[in-house]
Amino acid sequence: METYLLMVIHWSFYIQVPAHFSSFCFTIHLMMFALLLFTGLVPGDFIHVVGDAHVYRNHVRPLQDQLQKLPRPFPVLKINPQKKDIESFVAADFELTGYDPHQRIEMKMAI
Repeated sequence: METYLLMVIHWSFYIQVPAHFSSFCFTIHLMMFALLLFTGLVPGDFIHVVGDAHVYRNHVRPLQDQLQKLPRPFPVLKINPQKKDIESFVAADFELTGYDPHQRIEMKMAI
């Protein structure tokens, strides 16, 4: 069976943005689901390349705090497999279970 490989390249990546990264991953997951649904391929590898990952000076301490947190199990996103048209999806076609985020770590905007 043929597999689908997805490679994303970020030329510049601001490490402080875990919430944005989560949104990005969710979007990529939906894109892959749609492509697989309509092509009949099975999921393969996901490769994420970062060209310039950077941390601002005032974010070092909060990021150190974040690194001390133990990872929690990944949530599961269930998508209605009966949908065959990407434009027919509604919010009820998505179910997120097991989402247990850590408490927010505040980071001031770097100027």
